[in-house]
This record gives sequence, structure tokens and C-alpha cells, in this order.
Amino acid sequence: MQVRIKDIVTFEGVRDNQLVGYGLVVGLNKTGDRLQSSPFTQESIVSMLERLGVNVRGKNLGSHNVAAVMVTADLPPFARQGSRIDVTVSSIGDAKDLRGGTLLVTPLLGADGEVYAVSQGAVANGGFHAKGKAGKLTKGVPTSGRIANGAIIEKEIGFDMATQDSLRISLRNPDFTTSMRIAEAINTFTKGKYANSLDSSTVKLSIPPPYKTDISRFLSQIEQLKIAPDQRAKIIIDEQNGVIVMGENVRISTVAISHGNLTIRVQESPQVSQPNPFSEEGETTVVDRTEISVLGDDQDKNVTLLPAGVSLQEVVNAMNSLGVSPQDMITILRTIKASGALQAEIEVI
Repeated sequence: MQVRIKDIVTFEGVRDNQLVGYGLVVGLNKTGDRLQSSPFTQESIVSMLERLGVNVRGKNLGSHNVAAVMVTADLPPFARQGSRIDVTVSSIGDAKDLRGGTLLVTPLLGADGEVYAVSQGAVANGGFHAKGKAGKLTKGVPTSGRIANGAIIEKEIGFDMATQDSLRISLRNPDFTTSMRIAEAINTFTKGKYANSLDSSTVKLSIPPPYKTDISRFLSQIEQLKIAPDQRAKIIIDEQNGVIVMGENVRISTVAISHGNLTIRVQESPQVSQPNPFSEEGETTVVDRTEISVLGDDQDKNVTLLPAGVSLQEVVNAMNSLGVSPQDMITILRTIKASGALQAEIEVI
């Protein structure tokens, strides 16, 4: 299967940057932080009011309509000053619900400590929390919400692509074969040797002279080139949820698989033991009686032979013919791997 280069790579410098800030959400309906257990919220309120000319330091505040939150956002590549981005607002105190709240002006900082955007606006939240005397109901995550176009970019991240003589292309899934195929496809398109595979995850791309003044157009054409990406034989197992994902290159050497269902039943049948009539000694006691039986249906005990070099589809068909559950299939795959018959890598997540 062939895919576009743009779907499996990223270009050097064309990347998002994470922003984070600390702020206050006000206007909550008594679902905010309890100031006694969230001293940072109270200190933030006091500091904010002092900047506005109101002095409440040393006073006992009892408001439940304010919540301290962390504000996060992704700054997209080539974002210009004055454009807007979405932000996510998440409570860090003991607030129960952010619905109906408004985020006050919050600077958003990058990893270098510089302010790149400023956020403010009404918090949109699809979850809710309702509580009565005998029960409560929570839907979604009421302590987290979003503000669409809630931040204005104040500072740009400098990256001038037009002055670049070369760029590096990074593969999302590193592979030497895929890296070589990308370089060959680019060189075929440019009719020259302008692309060179540096390693399994990087291809160096030199800008041809005709495109020196129009790099965006050149990269747009490169993105549309199609190649067939290669991949390692790999099996991903999510043991907790019973999910198995197997690549098409998974192969198995000749091996026989036996799968039978056994049911172990333990039955307790306590009995009363009494002394003989008119006996002067002895007393009535309860004696435990345990019966253990192992049940199995010989008709369900099958042995399936998988010949050498079977494919993924044949493996799945063989497992299904045995009526194997996902959890049993995980055990079978691990056993085949331990025997050395599975020609693939197993990764448990």
C-alpha cells in the first residue's frame, strides 16, 4: 500500500510548541475551590484584588465561586501575532464543576519562560455533577473545559523557512527501508541527488536551485509523492483490555497448537455429625465436605497445525477456528514466541 510522504513524516522546524499558564476561573455556582483547603486559590484572589486596588489581605474569605486552574495550549507552527488558538482549562484545586465560569486574563508561557499568548473567556464544559441526599451523578469531566479561540498570540516563534538551503525530514515511524524509499522518490522527482537518507528516522533534503525562492511550493510537491512504507514484524498486546494488533509481516514457523477448555468445580457440602442415641459422650458438630471435580469436553480439545511461514490472516483464522478468546490468544502467542517459532517482536503496553 502506498501513502503520501506528508502522512508519515514531519519537516524540521514545522512543529507545535506547548504553552502553559496559571489562572483563575470566576463566576461558578458554589462549585469552586474551598479556600480553607486550597490556600493557593485564596492567595491568588488576594493578589488579583490588590492589583485592582482592593485590599483584603488578612481577611477571611469564604467564596466558593472561584477555582484555580492550569491553562494549556498548543502554539502551531508559523502562528502570527494577533491570531487566536484554543486553550484547555483544568482545575488544580478541589472545585467540583467549571461550568458557567469565566477565565480571567492568563499569560501562557513557553518552555523558555517567555509569554507567547494571553488567554481569557468563558469556559465550555459538556460534563456535569449533580448530588442529592441519597446519591450523586457525574457525567464527563466537569473539572476540565475548553475555550475556543480563547488565546491571542502575542509573540511569534522565529523560523524563516525561505532562507533555508536544506531541511531535514523526520519519519514518525523510524525505519531504514522507508527512509531509503523516501530519498529515492524525492531524487526521482527532482531528477537529481538532492535527498540523502542519514539514518532510520532522518532524510536530509537540499533545496534545488529552481526552488530557492519558492520553498513552500517545493515542499508541497514533495508531500504528495507516494511510497510504500515498510514495517517490522511486530505484535502489540494490551493485556489489560485484551487487545491484540499484529502487523502483516508476522510469520510463524511450523508449530502445533492445542487448546482445550477445563472447568474446575469446587462444591462445599457441610454435614451434621451427631453422637449415637443415649450416648453419654460426644456432641453434635458440623463436618465440612469438599468435592472437587474437573470437567472437560474432549470434543473441544483440538490440535491445530500451522505450517511454516503462515501469514497473519492464516494465524487469525486458525485461532478463530479454535474458539480462542483474546486473553487465551495472548497466552498462545507468548508460548509460540518462547518456543522460537514466532518470527516477530512482541510489545506489551
